Amino acid sequence: MPGRHMAVFRRGVISPALPGAVGATAGLLGDLLFSDPRRGHPVAAFGRAAGAAERLLWRDHRGRGALHTALCVGGAVGLAQLAVHAVRRSPTAYAALTAAATWAVVGGTSLGREARVIGAALAAGDVERARERLPHLCGRDPEALNAPQMARAVVESVAENTSDAVVGALLWGAVAGVPGLVGFRAVNTLDAMVGHKSPRYRRFGWSAARLDDVAGWPGARLTAALAAALGGRPAAAVRAWRADAGRHPSPNAGVVEASFAGALGVRLGGALSYGGRTELRPVLGERGREVAVADVERAVRLSRRVSWGALAVLVVGRLALTRACRAQRPAAGGSGVRPWTVREGAA
Repeated sequence: MPGRHMAVFRRGVISPALPGAVGATAGLLGDLLFSDPRRGHPVAAFGRAAGAAERLLWRDHRGRGALHTALCVGGAVGLAQLAVHAVRRSPTAYAALTAAATWAVVGGTSLGREARVIGAALAAGDVERARERLPHLCGRDPEALNAPQMARAVVESVAENTSDAVVGALLWGAVAGVPGLVGFRAVNTLDAMVGHKSPRYRRFGWSAARLDDVAGWPGARLTAALAAALGGRPAAAVRAWRADAGRHPSPNAGVVEASFAGALGVRLGGALSYGGRTELRPVLGERGREVAVADVERAVRLSRRVSWGALAVLVVGRLALTRACRAQRPAAGGSGVRPWTVREGAA
């Protein structure tokens, strides 16, 4: 029609969840192909901002820590919501925003790359090289570990970070869109920064640690379920999950590591060394064997399958839920999620 733009997306033509699903798939594919952004990583920028806020707010008090957590996470979610508002008229722009956010937030490829570097060093007998790289993956004391212990540390880190760096973010993205993606990564990053039991952070970091436990709970269970389903040993994975996960000090890491242990047929847990102190963790997967260097590659491959399996489950679930909600909405004047539309306007 002359002087008017025709509505491109009419009511009922396109699901409101479809641009998000397309964007999440593109973002995970971008992580697979390009890994993390080399410069200007948004997570690094968030870390710098959170560090600056900590210097201003720190007191040895839970209330100050709660304020720090609220400001940092709330600020990140608020910026994400502003970005969503800016592209609200365009499904294509929203899909692109979701793709960019997913690519920046998930870290499955960098996780696998670091694990493989350490695994290759161990396979070549270069224990010193493996010790040099281990801090890039986890916080263990590398000097206190021999080759089998480093292999076990790598497998445990791959398992836990599959949930933290990939599945948890995708799940919150499916639930709450780009703000969910960004919010989960903000919580997880803040926990890594201040959620410790050190004298400085025992009180100040309490809120960040507890919020991370809550935010990570559903993603950890989905990760464990997919590891059991896709790992080739479902009965062993479920058995280890049920028998051993509850003995782990973390409500989320124990679930994921136990399921990976059963799926891979190995034993995880035991004595760990952090910051010069030794901590005895429960053994996960007691029926399994000791971790071998070859299990690093097996863990990385399982992590990749779990990541793509999570995307498939969440995309299908989100689209199905949206369709069900639309079907139940009254024909006229109903509430619920609106499909994407582009309004007519002057040329």
